[in-house]
Amino acid sequence: MQVLPYLVSVWVFLVGCYGMATSRNLIHAVGCLAVCQSATYILLLAVGYRDGATAPVYSDVKPGSRPVVDPVVQALALTDVVVGATVTALLLALVMQISKRHGTVDPNELSELRG
Repeated sequence: MQVLPYLVSVWVFLVGCYGMATSRNLIHAVGCLAVCQSATYILLLAVGYRDGATAPVYSDVKPGSRPVVDPVVQALALTDVVVGATVTALLLALVMQISKRHGTVDPNELSELRG
């Protein structure tokens, strides 16, 4: 088992979290959240990878005659991409509404939203 994909996934997640913590722009924060989400793609692909395995297509060979990668992990990665795109689009729409109503995308200048 190789540890490099897991370390890359953690590194990408931490870079995204650092960007969100230091962001002074809501659009930049949404982009950093998308970077955090991309760390899950790397993690899912690392979990489903098998050395010497092929795609899980059984039309040309008998099942069990060769190692294949896990198709469930591939489906989860695809679902993760769709959910990530949806969340990013929703957050960008909210940022546009904040910009229209308050005239800024700087979170420090949004004093009306403080409780």
